[in-house]
Amino acid sequence: MSEPLDASPVPDYAALHRLDGRTFVLLGAGNGIGRQTAHALTAAGARVLCVDLDKGRADAVAAETGGIAYVADVTRREDMRELFAYARRELGPIGGVVDIVGMARYTPLDELDDASWDWHFSLVLRHAWLAVQYGGEALADAGGGPLVFVASVSGLTAAPLHAAYGAAKAGLISLVRTAAVEYGPRGVRVNAVAPGVVWTPRVAALIGEEGRAHNALNAPLDRVAETSDIASALLFFASPLSSYVTGQTLVVDGGVGVKFPYPTIGGAR
Repeated sequence: MSEPLDASPVPDYAALHRLDGRTFVLLGAGNGIGRQTAHALTAAGARVLCVDLDKGRADAVAAETGGIAYVADVTRREDMRELFAYARRELGPIGGVVDIVGMARYTPLDELDDASWDWHFSLVLRHAWLAVQYGGEALADAGGGPLVFVASVSGLTAAPLHAAYGAAKAGLISLVRTAAVEYGPRGVRVNAVAPGVVWTPRVAALIGEEGRAHNALNAPLDRVAETSDIASALLFFASPLSSYVTGQTLVVDGGVGVKFPYPTIGGAR
């Protein structure tokens, strides 16, 4: 018995890339991956609320992209509550939230103190929890939409000198899964992108060109990630192209995590 022919409707796949008429809240918009993501969302047609702790950076990115600048400390509940209240009041229904915020300090585990541990969990994980509570509710009230985070390969594998950062990112990845289950029935998709080494201004200042070359040698794609590589992955999760994807963490590391770990033979990497 032959199978029946597929007669399902064919969507306009090109249109699924678009975010026209949607308002996005972008946390950590001021530099690096955040700046590139502001451009990516804007190019897809979104209106972007560019949120950053640094007013100068928020203003600069908003000016570049035609977005709206907003200054907030995203680790503070009061700031996050007011941020989303402002967005809903002044900009209308929220169509998506993208969260870039996070930073690591390199510290051996036996030298890690309470202050550094608490700093990582506040900056990396606490603000994400608040983004889920306030951003998730705003999206649900608007009929659904994407809530996208930047995780890290440090949350998925051993990360020397990244004990607190890696633990906080692992917590973020778990939070993404739980939020996807709890908010899914209300139309909210929750996902994350986990980069490896990304050539942000901060990383460039930290490791320099020598470090860049060393990390490129470790990647099957022969380079470290540009900030635009991560923004592109975030744009996929932000767009209707990923309308049936939730609770996932997409690794964007140039293939480093799948590379055979033993020393190579005969010059092959």
